[in-house]
Amino acid sequence: MHLAVITSYIGFMLPLFSLGEQIAIKRKELGLTKPTLAKKARVGLSTLDALENGRMGELGYSKITNILAALGLELKLQQASASRPTLEELMEEARDDDGPDRRR
Repeated sequence: MHLAVITSYIGFMLPLFSLGEQIAIKRKELGLTKPTLAKKARVGLSTLDALENGRMGELGYSKITNILAALGLELKLQQASASRPTLEELMEEARDDDGPDRRR
């Protein structure tokens, strides 16, 4: 099983409110309610609600990764670049993601 990846780039950092929007979209795609996801991710319902609705100023790493893991997502670290990725770079990354899962 391949995990979707949330990637941010220097020059195009994903703000927390955008991350919250993406989490809400994925939660709805999976047919999960907020209370169900909050319980599965071991975070408070008020925390998840604030994150999804752009009212969260900051959120700790473990809470973010718990929420992402509960949705089948993960953070991906990569070398920072001063510019947005090119189409070729994004296509190469997509090809890499479609390959065998090397963690097994």
